[in-house]
Amino acid sequence: MDFSNWVKHGLVFLNSGGHPKNMSHSANPLPVKISGNVFRVFYSGRDEFNRSSVAAVDVDISTLEILKSVSEPFVEHGEEDDFFSHGISIGNIYKVNGNSYILYMGWRVENDEHWFGQVGRLRLNQDHTLSFDGSKPYMALDEEDPISLSYPWVMEHEGLYRMWYGSTVSWDAGNGEMLHVIKYAESLDGNSWVKKGVAIPFELGVAQAFSRPTVIIDSESVFHMWFSYRSGSGSTYRIGYSKSSDGKEWSFPKLSLSVGENGWDSEMVEYPYVIEHEGEYIMFFNGSAYGKTGFGIARHPAL
Repeated sequence: MDFSNWVKHGLVFLNSGGHPKNMSHSANPLPVKISGNVFRVFYSGRDEFNRSSVAAVDVDISTLEILKSVSEPFVEHGEEDDFFSHGISIGNIYKVNGNSYILYMGWRVENDEHWFGQVGRLRLNQDHTLSFDGSKPYMALDEEDPISLSYPWVMEHEGLYRMWYGSTVSWDAGNGEMLHVIKYAESLDGNSWVKKGVAIPFELGVAQAFSRPTVIIDSESVFHMWFSYRSGSGSTYRIGYSKSSDGKEWSFPKLSLSVGENGWDSEMVEYPYVIEHEGEYIMFFNGSAYGKTGFGIARHPAL
């Protein structure tokens, strides 16, 4: 199974504004179940200066009806000195000791130089709102990851917490494209992490710029991962797939979801988030312009 036969169900939500901190984009859709088929889908919207904050829409994923739009952000980008001064881009939701958290990439630009990211943590409250869980990076740059970090996916499996996250090796790998890889880390308590190095194989000019991993473990304990990736040969984002028997060593990426023939996702597809719901895998994903044209869903029978 290479998951190359997803069925797209079109555009679900296009952000038309409604708040000064949320004027465009609905990037990095993150669905949280409210009840039945109703999910609150958090996303990163942008202001006029391209700084991102987190708002949401409530969606019936059976009918794809938008039930409620919360355009006022739950959490906003930081002040000038904060590590998330230029934006918040969300990863996934996970639980530790009964508390629900979302790790996010905090964007920052210093002295008009290249942007870089570090990882912060949000708390998902019982009323499906968000709040900051601390003002400092949850995972900061270090010797292992000195340039930039992005979009972690965290899950607990058989008593072990696992994290897959993005790390920049170089802003230009020699072909005009960055080398940004997906790495792996483990934790016994969901808070203190031991980094294990690169997880997803890469090849310059084929698959070298990865982002936003999303992972499902099937009934036979096989790990399935989807992610955005660029080849480094000039192409825009596509959504790739890899699998693993242990979550540590993965197969070489394959194309899983490509662009549409026309319309909102005809230039790129990126930032997947896969859930299992009522016998299906449902992928939330963005289309062209890094989420400016909205998000949609695709469906695949569950294994």
